[in-house]
Amino acid sequence: MKVAIFGQYYQNDTRPIIRDIFEFFLNKKIELIIEEHFLDILYEQNLVENKYQTFKSYACIKNSVDLLISIGGDGTILRSITYVRDSGIPILGINAGRLGFLAKVQKEDIASFLEKIIQKKYTLSKRTLLCVETNDNSIDTEFNFALNEITVNRKDTTSMITVETHLNGEYLTSYWADGLIISTPTGSTGYSLSCGGPVLTPEVESFVITPIAPHNLNARPLVIPNNTVIKLKVSGREEQFLTSLDSRITAVKNEVELTIKKNHFDINMIEIAHETFLSTLRNKLLWGEDKRN
Repeated sequence: MKVAIFGQYYQNDTRPIIRDIFEFFLNKKIELIIEEHFLDILYEQNLVENKYQTFKSYACIKNSVDLLISIGGDGTILRSITYVRDSGIPILGINAGRLGFLAKVQKEDIASFLEKIIQKKYTLSKRTLLCVETNDNSIDTEFNFALNEITVNRKDTTSMITVETHLNGEYLTSYWADGLIISTPTGSTGYSLSCGGPVLTPEVESFVITPIAPHNLNARPLVIPNNTVIKLKVSGREEQFLTSLDSRITAVKNEVELTIKKNHFDINMIEIAHETFLSTLRNKLLWGEDKRN
């Protein structure tokens, strides 16, 4: 087995997690390959001593590793998908952040979870992605996909923007708002949820359109089939607006048309039997914690 590791370093919170992971794989004689910038940090912090192979791009690991471990929060997992892309390499998230809907493995469970991984006692949860194209090629087509959401936001202004929206060629409405979120089921527990969107289970074949602080209070989140082609055209007082794909942000000129649809590949997330989406949802949102229940 060969394991790729990508991570973020959060000072004291991450140190014991990193030590436990590397000690486990060292004892099991598992071959590791580490993202080069992360490994530089580990050397600087004296968290590892051995020499390891490194990777810096998708091409380095696409045909050579069995899984990728992401150490950090959900944002780290969102960045890690750029390394696996359409390879099918499964991702296991180890939570060194805070809430962590995607990074499910908690620090106290690392050894038991990793033991299950090397014994292949896990299932794969396929996660749908979105992709976006523009009619002026302003978004890099190599990284035009998102696991959580694609969002358009106002830029350099406090004024709202207008987002003209078409679904499968039919006009829906023009949202007058701070922005608009197009979310996958995976992303429904993220930005969309904080703006009033619904929670979707990962296997639901739908997307969610959620306005951000809409001027018209009757503009509500809308659930649509995931085979819908969404076209957006943004106008406003400034010359540009922001388009974000998870954590990657690009400035786009007003009136440029964005075409958003289901991506041609999925991402595989590793699930252990008792750490299901529903148990994570229940624990993270504290459902059932009300003493009156």
